[in-house]
Amino acid sequence: MLDLMSCTQGDLGQTEWTNSTLTHIGKLDYDMLLMPGDLSYADWHQPLWDSFGRMMQPYASTRPWMVVEGNHEIEALTFFGMAPFIAYNHRWRMPYEESGSNSNLYYSFNVAGAVHVIMLGSYADFGSNSAQYKWLVADLAKVDRSVTPWLIVLFHAPWYNTNTAHQGEGESMRVAMEALLYKARVDVIFAGHVHAYERFTRIYNEAENSCGPVYITIGDGGNREGLALDFDSKHKYAHLSLFREASFGHGRLRVIDGEKALWSWHRNDDSTDTVRDEVWLQSLSSSSACQGGTKIKDEL
Repeated sequence: MLDLMSCTQGDLGQTEWTNSTLTHIGKLDYDMLLMPGDLSYADWHQPLWDSFGRMMQPYASTRPWMVVEGNHEIEALTFFGMAPFIAYNHRWRMPYEESGSNSNLYYSFNVAGAVHVIMLGSYADFGSNSAQYKWLVADLAKVDRSVTPWLIVLFHAPWYNTNTAHQGEGESMRVAMEALLYKARVDVIFAGHVHAYERFTRIYNEAENSCGPVYITIGDGGNREGLALDFDSKHKYAHLSLFREASFGHGRLRVIDGEKALWSWHRNDDSTDTVRDEVWLQSLSSSSACQGGTKIKDEL
């Protein structure tokens, strides 16, 4: 039995709700934390990066915290010649070079030999001629699912979203990269950006597909902008959305072995966390019906 647990939450910020989320996570015996962007909400105010670091230190100093950038990390002022991501790249340097990436904005890593995690940049060029796209093709080609049965992807702006907030902001990236991730049989995709929780069925190309990834939006870490309260019940993806709630909280993915994992979402509820959504997942590498497209060739 593998029994590996990761915690996931996005759009964290520095509020009392953030403290509540961190307190719940801090009580767990988890192995790593995955964060799909929007960390400090400093927005050019550098002392907020300092205070965020102090706030995270008790947690990030004891477990691996693996993060990818969100829109609040951009901090570009082109009029004054200020390049994007300066503070983020200096303060949250990830092990991107080890995965063959030339940018801190996208990278990958293995966990306990059984899980391959890919962090993609919603705010780095992702077109088919981009460095990120070519790196992704090469990275996927290296994954042997007989050895590494789980494949997980994180990025900031969700591709599927029935909340009225941030509609369509991930569409260009979806069009560019969705086929690659589907052919590789990615198991789960986590996103943030929308300040709510939503879990979809397995999807490919805007339709239910049993060999596509499970899409989960978890941008509910506790940020100062508050919750995205409104979901569209008539949205074209509404029939694909299995659970959605505008509450702060965090998620837990417990990988039991090469075939089974338990996903649960825990809502912040005063002094306790409340399990509001829970589902067992099967690795697509163990599904005989989905074996046909598991290998990407690096032909770029």
